[in-house]
Amino acid sequence: MSQTLAKDQYVVGVDYGTLSGRAVVVRVEDGAEVGTAVHEYPHAVMERALTTGPATGRPLPADWALQVPHDYVEVLQVAVPRAVAEAGIDPADVIGIGTDFTACTVLPVADDGTPLSELDEWSGRPHAYTKLWKHHAAQPQADRINALATERGEPWIGRYGGRISSEWELAKALQVLEEDPEVFAATHRFVEAADWIVWQLCGRYVRDACTAGYKAVYQDGSYPSADYLAALNPGFRDFVVTKLEQEIGELGAPAGRLTAQAAAWTGLPEGIVVAVGNVDAHVTAAAADACAPGQMTAIMGTSTCHVMSSDRLAEVPGMCGVVDGGIVSGLWGYEAGQSGVGDIFGWFVDTSVPASYADRARTEGRSVHELLSELAAAEEVGAHGLVVLDWHSGNRSVLVDHELSAVVVGQTLATRPEDTYRALLEATAFGTRTIVEAFQAAGVPVDELVVAGGLLKNAFLMQLYADITRLPLSTITSTQGPALGSAIHAAVAAGAYPDVPTAGSAMGGRTVAAYLPREEQSRRYDALFAEYRALHDHFGRPGPGRDTMHRLRRIRREAQQAALATSRAPSPAGAR
Repeated sequence: MSQTLAKDQYVVGVDYGTLSGRAVVVRVEDGAEVGTAVHEYPHAVMERALTTGPATGRPLPADWALQVPHDYVEVLQVAVPRAVAEAGIDPADVIGIGTDFTACTVLPVADDGTPLSELDEWSGRPHAYTKLWKHHAAQPQADRINALATERGEPWIGRYGGRISSEWELAKALQVLEEDPEVFAATHRFVEAADWIVWQLCGRYVRDACTAGYKAVYQDGSYPSADYLAALNPGFRDFVVTKLEQEIGELGAPAGRLTAQAAAWTGLPEGIVVAVGNVDAHVTAAAADACAPGQMTAIMGTSTCHVMSSDRLAEVPGMCGVVDGGIVSGLWGYEAGQSGVGDIFGWFVDTSVPASYADRARTEGRSVHELLSELAAAEEVGAHGLVVLDWHSGNRSVLVDHELSAVVVGQTLATRPEDTYRALLEATAFGTRTIVEAFQAAGVPVDELVVAGGLLKNAFLMQLYADITRLPLSTITSTQGPALGSAIHAAVAAGAYPDVPTAGSAMGGRTVAAYLPREEQSRRYDALFAEYRALHDHFGRPGPGRDTMHRLRRIRREAQQAALATSRAPSPAGAR
């Protein structure tokens, strides 16, 4: 720790999730979390219709997910002051603030950073709003991006496992160009929300190295070429130079200083350091003190993001990317992920569990998830006779195809809710094992699985993951992993530590090998995993299985578009 800093100094970390933002006040010396607060986004996620602006109620097509940028500012205005108040500290003792965001969550802005959705002339246009990470409607654009990159032998495509996602910036921006060229033309910059919120804090727009590399295809100092972009769409030729290029900030570096306006929002001292933005998953590696090669951190919540650093550069099929310094400086940062995990469990409880289970859980004073986990844990491995493909939100890794959907095999009239629930839990663990094996096969060792996120409180699920992956499973000690990780980066930006791994060792932590694989259970799971992989390849690889899934998606989309057109059609004259 720097000798120039007083002992009782603090940093603030702000974690922007899918539905809310969380602020945590952290002591620089040892990472103690002394205050925290959460602010729910008033507009949540707009998936079915716009819920704000002059076009409120306008239906949205399938696979859309939008947000309102001002909700992010409210987190600064509400959660940060509350966290500081709960901490009971003097705000003058705060030396820096760091933030992280879901990604790729991207918004179009005017030249001064104002979101287009906040300008009257664009507030009724869906494409003017923030596209959340799980906006998957750009899959047709992603398919073309991948096909053309492969055809042309673009050197960057291998750094993304051969395919980029519909969740990423190029696909989302191309969708805007092709579906609302007026919004595209009015856009001065397409900005990651991770960088936009830093812009609001310090008045400077700095692209962070993490989202630039993983979500905007920035490799070896450049983005995809103008010739390649023009081959996608002539109007896309100058996208990089006119709407994307910006100064790149190293992770853990200062982006600027807190402005007077942001100080008024947060109650923090004007002029303190604002760290370069980052991604929720990637900052969590530092919070878990898991920045060394071989440590794969899985941030398990609504989705799961798998991140790890390595001293080896390899092309891992289906990974989300490998970026020099993408997690910590001096190492290659790898990312993979699953688009749906906790979302799947929540969907099942919300839609597929009899009322009698909910009544029992209520009587016993616990959640339906807790009840189902207990019932499922009492079963022997394989007793339910089920195998599930965990593609309810498509597949992020290793197939990189959001047109895929879930499959349940083996249901009978004897199948009970806890059987299906356990099979869903197992399916997500099988998905993680598929990712781990892809890394191992590519020559990138994975020696330890480190879990963070809301799902680690389910001990049955954690043991299941250890058994299925055959890896020792460690758990982060903080319940605020991303927010703590952002605070750690703020401490480095403020000069309290020389680098992120050093700060992570002092301020973060994990319980090493909290769960160990059990050989008998692992052996039984190996047999189920073999069935999972057979289904995975049949429905996920090129062939009749994948064709069926893609056709079903197309049929669904066409039906929804027809319903949308009908809802917008004018009523016949005289109709009531």
